[in-house]
Amino acid sequence: MNKCAYAAKVLVLGLVSAQVLATIQVYLSNADLYDTLIIIKDAGYLPIPNERIIHRLQEFSPAFFGGLFFTLSVGAGLSILSLAAAWIWDRILFRNRIVLVVFLLLWIGCIVVVNRGGFCPMVTSYFLVIPPVVWSAALRWMPPQAKQGAWVNRMVHFIPIALLAVLWTSQMNSHLFSDIRDHLLLSNSIGKKVNYFYYKYTLYPAEVFKSLDQKILKTCNIESIREQSIMPYLERGLLNHDYLIVSGDATIDLKIAQEDNVLVFENEERAILRAPVKAFVSRPGAVLKEFSQKSDRYAFFRQFTFFSLLIGFPITLYIFLYAVLCFVLRLFLDSLTSSVIASLLCFLLGIALLGHLHHSREKKIEVKDLADTLESERWQERVAALKFIGEHGLDLADFQGYKGMLKSPHIAERYWLARGLGVSRRPETYQDLLAILDDPHPNVVSMAFNALGQRGDMRAIREIRERIETSDDWYNQWYAYKALRALGWKQSRLR
Repeated sequence: MNKCAYAAKVLVLGLVSAQVLATIQVYLSNADLYDTLIIIKDAGYLPIPNERIIHRLQEFSPAFFGGLFFTLSVGAGLSILSLAAAWIWDRILFRNRIVLVVFLLLWIGCIVVVNRGGFCPMVTSYFLVIPPVVWSAALRWMPPQAKQGAWVNRMVHFIPIALLAVLWTSQMNSHLFSDIRDHLLLSNSIGKKVNYFYYKYTLYPAEVFKSLDQKILKTCNIESIREQSIMPYLERGLLNHDYLIVSGDATIDLKIAQEDNVLVFENEERAILRAPVKAFVSRPGAVLKEFSQKSDRYAFFRQFTFFSLLIGFPITLYIFLYAVLCFVLRLFLDSLTSSVIASLLCFLLGIALLGHLHHSREKKIEVKDLADTLESERWQERVAALKFIGEHGLDLADFQGYKGMLKSPHIAERYWLARGLGVSRRPETYQDLLAILDDPHPNVVSMAFNALGQRGDMRAIREIRERIETSDDWYNQWYAYKALRALGWKQSRLR
């Protein structure tokens, strides 16, 4: 049984280590965000998330459940890589101590790259803790190498994973994640719960590694500026890019000092960028973007997280499912037969999910068929038509079939309907969007806010402001704020 379960046991140890670190990291990030939002609120600005959400930042559950995102991405990725390295060193390199130096250098190199933009203690801890834990556990629990049929056993394990990776890569495009959400999650009750959990808690870990450009609100202090004549230009440029001007000695995202005709942009007590006053006044967006890039310490961590989400997470799921199937099959069959059948069943499940996704995905649609497709009996075809209309900038009001979709039982259909209504400028579709703001599903409401911002109708500003203040969903507040900014509204310095 050890042959079937040791990999899963090792990964569990790696994931538990990652969860401890991730919970601490998200908790500390939430505490920093809480302090920032209190400063923003006390300065008279509109905080996002609002006061209904702010208190949750001090609770343990958002940190723990938000930490699962890093556990199942970074934790899974590092665990899989470390397990693979230990297996290669044991099975192929026969624990050659000279070659071990190469693995050590690669490990040290990763730690150096992680900190190339500035020292990141919590990010570094993932790379310092997880690889040694997984490596040592893998070498300790790895079963003795079989004297006969070793390569056959290896192929039984690796071929299904390799084939699934190649086949799923064929579906890789910019719509992959939204298609998985629409067709694999939102199409069943369990998937809906997973989707709800994801959107409820992922904004907490997202705040951990966002660059300043990616943050919705930033704080700025300009009390050190001596030349009062440039203050109005500074304030306008900063507020136009959601750098909210606050006072005091609290930790802030940006502090601007002045040296003659040069502005010094500081972050965490470090001088990041120097720019002439005229350059900032004429191109504040370009200067602030450069400041964001140069102060960004998490670029590599974001890339590694995305890689781990694409590779590490699916392989981890495969290994856990394989271990469970092996355990059940070993009650009736011998070890080799159980291993083969478990690998085959995992492969078939992966193919079944891939086939369902491929079959559900949109087929090519012709303009002449749009009206009929919008009234199709299959919701997948109606969604395909809505996507086509949105991508080509067509007005949904030209198709009478859209009215029936407003009360569709399918979340994905209402989601893409709301998104498509952003192109329309008809009065009746504006009222439809206001009605969609009361939809019970947050994904749909978020697209209604997005569409209101896209339409450019200034009447929506008051409605969106009121919704932000009464909403208890951070995800919807994020989209609502973006809609306000798209409509030309901006924060004002009140105090």
